Amino acid sequence: MSLQHVVTENESKIRIDKLLSDINPDQSRSQIQGWITKKLVKVNGEIVKANYKCQLEDVISWETPEIETLDITPENIPLDIVFEDKDLLVVNKPKGMVVHPSAGHQSGTLVNALLYHCDDLSGINGVERPGIVHRIDKDTSGLLVVAKSDKAHAGLAEQLSNKDVERKYEAVVHGVINHDTGMVDAPIGRDTKDRQRMGIAENGKQAVTHFQVLHRFKEFTHIECRLETGRTHQIRVHMRYIGFPLVGDPKYGPRKTLDTNGQALHAKVLGFTHPVTGEWLRFEVEAPSYFKELLGTLEQMY
Repeated sequence: MSLQHVVTENESKIRIDKLLSDINPDQSRSQIQGWITKKLVKVNGEIVKANYKCQLEDVISWETPEIETLDITPENIPLDIVFEDKDLLVVNKPKGMVVHPSAGHQSGTLVNALLYHCDDLSGINGVERPGIVHRIDKDTSGLLVVAKSDKAHAGLAEQLSNKDVERKYEAVVHGVINHDTGMVDAPIGRDTKDRQRMGIAENGKQAVTHFQVLHRFKEFTHIECRLETGRTHQIRVHMRYIGFPLVGDPKYGPRKTLDTNGQALHAKVLGFTHPVTGEWLRFEVEAPSYFKELLGTLEQMY
């Protein structure tokens, strides 16, 4: 697809790779740089480098490369299914499992396992994300609801949009939180300096996280978080914002942290109205063994 953009006064002096990543929010800055390297980007008809600084009324033209169609293979991967009927299923995703295939993860994902287990999954999110209504990060364990039909998918998505879904998480954070409860109400958007990260942004989307202290250690705190909204990396971003980043978080936490092979975060409660029967369903699963062992270690250390 061929696209064009004329540089405005506010955009002048901005590097072209940054400007194009702002114009194409679904693409990372490194991906945009790849387009430039492949000579898919021109300014006033001329090939430029990634560090070119745009000038007022420059005409930027670019070709978006063909999207790679992933051949998703059903895989016989064990699933911890908490609930299932003809319309949906609720799974307890293990830490380390990616939810859906992407260029770097074409096998071993939850979707690969679901396609083996289920004959039908909703198609609203396309062939690469069948049945996926919402996601949790690779290294976050816990509950996810998966839609088998488009009707169920639409109903669940509406509840998520209307903040009618109950979602609670357990986490371990750096630092000692002195107050028993709290709320973080801060909008989240893409980090302008690193497209792979999220951050607090004035023009971001509303994000609200409630938290409650479960146990205090000498240098860490075990908390429960309840989400009103479901922004990407919400709990990780919000807890870092107030000075209590998650233990083991490679993206938002400190360099010196406990070795948990990823953030200590578990989606333990999921409640919603069944989109077909109208019944209220609520599920709760215990934290995985690594999480319990972490709490035990902190108890013994401090």
